[in-house]
Amino acid sequence: MTGLADAHRHLGTLPAFAFYGGPAVNPDISARATVDALLADLDHEGTDRALVIPNYGVPDIAVTFALNDLVVEAAARDERVRAGIFVSPRPQDTALNDKALALAGESGVRALKTTFLLGGSATAEECRPQLDTIFAAARTHDLVVHVHTSPGATSDIDAVGTLVERYGDDVRIHLVHLGGGMSGHIKLIGGRFFDWIAAGKRVYTDTSWAIGFAPRWLAAEIDRRGTGHDRVLFASDEPWGDQAGELARLQAAAGDGELARYVFSDNFAALYD
Repeated sequence: MTGLADAHRHLGTLPAFAFYGGPAVNPDISARATVDALLADLDHEGTDRALVIPNYGVPDIAVTFALNDLVVEAAARDERVRAGIFVSPRPQDTALNDKALALAGESGVRALKTTFLLGGSATAEECRPQLDTIFAAARTHDLVVHVHTSPGATSDIDAVGTLVERYGDDVRIHLVHLGGGMSGHIKLIGGRFFDWIAAGKRVYTDTSWAIGFAPRWLAAEIDRRGTGHDRVLFASDEPWGDQAGELARLQAAAGDGELARYVFSDNFAALYD
């Protein structure tokens, strides 16, 4: 398809890690270590624009922070690429955050990515100073804040949604993975996402990792309610997602009309160009 924009993918390789008590493994087998390899993937896919974020997932968070320079380099190298800078909500990462946020004004930087997978919580008072700093930087530089969602614990939409309530009036917030899993999908599509939009919250989402029913239900609700078409984006989440599969699923849900134009191209342009 033409005009394909990917609103969430990663760059960089991580050390092997013994996830869930098993042997040390590298499950992200399509991770790319270089800008050249990333650009070759974009060429192969026919991806016209991409927001690129450091790869993460192992407890050594300094490895991911070190990749911020690589995504900034990628954005400087190729006009198709926009950079998302990795930041942390944890108080012990203050020095790393200060260095990362110094890149917020660099050409090509369009987002700040944070997650609670590696610790911290949206509702923990000890994380409030770093979260305030992250969102203040996004406000100052007109950046989008990306937040991972997944079911249960600190990444659950019940917890992450408090960020929308607290900061979403004047900072754009991209809830990655459509709220995360069955519970998150139902909470968001069943009303919460549209309630936030109606309340003026600057909230967005993508359908990467979504369970099969969710993208088509989301498309149906957008059609029924007549709103939300400008708040949903295509994202591959490579190398943790599957670009071809994510694309096929959202194409089937969005069809080939106006909604498809928004989710595959126009919404990315509005947020990141």
